[in-house]
Amino acid sequence: MNRLVEIRSQESMCRERAALDSKRRVFWLAQAEEWERRALDEIAYHFRECNLASADQSAVR
Repeated sequence: MNRLVEIRSQESMCRERAALDSKRRVFWLAQAEEWERRALDEIAYHFRECNLASADQSAVR
């Protein structure tokens, strides 16, 4: 989950830059959205892995 923290940090930085850089605001918001998508992908991956591990443990019993 450390990766998720890093991804969310990048997303936050992009949103901060968008607030401070009015000329490139659209660019920074697009970057933030990309990092948000990566975070959601990371969360989905984590839950898939947890569910697979849980299913494997159930099959062993």
